[in-house]
Amino acid sequence: MILLEKAPPFATVQDLGWPTGRAMGLPQCGAMDPLLLGRANALVGNLPGAAGIEWALGPGVLRAGFACELTVLGAGEVLLDGEPADMAHPVWSLEPGARVTVTPDRDQRFLYVAVRGGIDVPVVLGSRSTYLPGGFGGFEGRRLKAGDLLPVGPALHTRLGGLVHPRAAPDAGAEEMPIRVTRGPQWDRFDQAARRTLLESRFRISASSDRMGYRLEGPAIVPSRTATLPSEAACPGAIQIPDGGAPIVLMPDGPTVGGYPKIAVVVRDDLRCLAQYLPGHEVRFREAG
Repeated sequence: MILLEKAPPFATVQDLGWPTGRAMGLPQCGAMDPLLLGRANALVGNLPGAAGIEWALGPGVLRAGFACELTVLGAGEVLLDGEPADMAHPVWSLEPGARVTVTPDRDQRFLYVAVRGGIDVPVVLGSRSTYLPGGFGGFEGRRLKAGDLLPVGPALHTRLGGLVHPRAAPDAGAEEMPIRVTRGPQWDRFDQAARRTLLESRFRISASSDRMGYRLEGPAIVPSRTATLPSEAACPGAIQIPDGGAPIVLMPDGPTVGGYPKIAVVVRDDLRCLAQYLPGHEVRFREAG
């Protein structure tokens, strides 16, 4: 068991989600940054889809209930029994009772805790992910809180080597890398001025953004024809334009259908980068090609 001695403001159990549940109206869900979770799992010898802890928005403390191997990936500070962890070799062998203090960096939204064997919560519809709007999956279908005891599965796989670092979220002070997009199914409903607004403007992540969708603040994008459409399939990364023109980027917990026009879709490899942006962070888009 892993004891969550002090919970951060936001933490859930996540794996890679439900890849085949959309026919039932179930979103993909899973890790907001799946490549970072996969790398963390690989470092401790798990398959990429093993369940780990998605950690966000503040510090917290874990305590090992048994001898185990654990890693924390993402920008931040890790203390092992009060001493700085060796981040150059980020897999730590913990003795029973060892305390792990995790403090995320102020410029990154999500980091991931992986333990050898994976977080062994029950499998629901083929995944261990938490779907908060539905209140199921993960650990009792909810956010983690202080006092939770997380079961750990058996170690079944060998550690992998030669891993490539995934593209990191840009530093707050660095020149931003534009988020790549492809044309959405309603691209033709927007005139050249609206398309230029999307591709030439800077937007900011709204404070009302969450795992369902990231709302963007900035210049309005207005379709040249009626905005609302009959409901149709939607996917993570779709940029919807509701009445009023403020874009919403659908995230892993987002709806599977919607009636707002979708001007563009964020490239899958870049959606995890966008997911790491905190409220207030600037975003630019460019057309992939």
